[in-house]
Amino acid sequence: MCGRYATTRTAPDLAALFEAYDATDAPLAPDYNVAPTDPVPVCRVSASRQGRVIEVARWGLVPSWAADRRSGARMINARAETVATARAFARSFAGRRCLIPADGWYEFAVAPAGGHGKQPYFMTPRDGSPVVFGGLWTVWGPADDRLLTCSIVTTAAVGELAEVHDRMPLLLPPERWEAWLTAATDLDALLVAPSSGQVEALEIRAVGRAVGDVRNDGPELIAPLAGAAPLGSTRHAAAPDPVDLTLF
Repeated sequence: MCGRYATTRTAPDLAALFEAYDATDAPLAPDYNVAPTDPVPVCRVSASRQGRVIEVARWGLVPSWAADRRSGARMINARAETVATARAFARSFAGRRCLIPADGWYEFAVAPAGGHGKQPYFMTPRDGSPVVFGGLWTVWGPADDRLLTCSIVTTAAVGELAEVHDRMPLLLPPERWEAWLTAATDLDALLVAPSSGQVEALEIRAVGRAVGDVRNDGPELIAPLAGAAPLGSTRHAAAPDPVDLTLF
């Protein structure tokens, strides 16, 4: 799954990246430890603007039929295998898809033999470019209390990423952005797994365990961990990430 990520680019930078209108009403603060229910930038198609816009959404999709917004903390990810049929996500997948930019994302793997707890890794492009996740959006609440929320689509991990976790975000290269935002037919084609080339372009970087606490933030969270064991010495971890919902 993807339970933590980093996003530090400004709204003007994202507007240029996606050729979109900047509809944010305040500067975007860099966030090196995005956690469920945090505000995050997204790119979606706006009917009123008749084109792409950059907006801020709450991470954790709250379906329009939900009794309250608390359900969003459990709906940060939508599995590609069931996104078209799951009650919470199907309507958004059919017509409310978005692009979610990031510097990279974290996964927590079982520590190497002799270690304790979990070892966090940060997956990020080696060339410093952003990664873009396939996302879903919806609006919850009445017009005077409108809440834009989003979820990240995940798929089976590809290549070396599977040594850290069995799931990964659905990564979309630029040539897939337009279809993801606008396609109305052949939706299964949108869920094609990332290519091996995309995965090979990523650095899988061991980082310090401070990222496990949602109260921590700053560029030091993505700094390489000195003396970290090679990735191959880490056993596969399928257990949930250490997300403490009581802190949100």
